[in-house]
Amino acid sequence: MTILNEKFTIHTKGNTQIVDITRQVQNAVYKHNLPNAVVFVYVAGSTVSLTNIEYEPGLLKDLPEALEKIAPVAAEYHHDETWHDGNGYAHVRASIVGNSTTVPLIDGALQLGQWQQIVLIDFDNKARTRVVHVQIVY
Repeated sequence: MTILNEKFTIHTKGNTQIVDITRQVQNAVYKHNLPNAVVFVYVAGSTVSLTNIEYEPGLLKDLPEALEKIAPVAAEYHHDETWHDGNGYAHVRASIVGNSTTVPLIDGALQLGQWQQIVLIDFDNKARTRVVHVQIVY
C-alpha cells in the first residue's frame, strides 16, 4: 500500500460560506495518473466542514437554512460563555456535518455522481484560510 499526500488552501469569508472544491481535489488526485485508489479529503479546523452536495443555487440556500434551524446563530452557547468569540453555533454545525469525505477512484476517475460535488463549508464568524488535505491510498 502506498499513501500520497496533497494539500491546498482555500480563503473563505466564513458565515456558512459554501465553496465547491471539486476541481482542486480532482487536480490533486489526477496529477498522479492512478487507475484505482481511495481518496480521503479532510479539512483541519473545528468550525469548518466538508461534505458532498449538488452545488446549485437552491441547495446553497437550503443547506444553510436547515442548519440555522438546527444550530441557530443567535442561540446561546456555552462555548461563547467560555471564549466570548460568538462562534458556538459554528462549532456545533461543523460537528454535525463533519470534516472529511471519502471518494473512490476507479479506472482513473473520482466516483462522484453526475450532480455531486465536494464542498467546504466555513461556519466561522470571520474570514479564514483553510487547509484541505487530500490523502490518496493505493
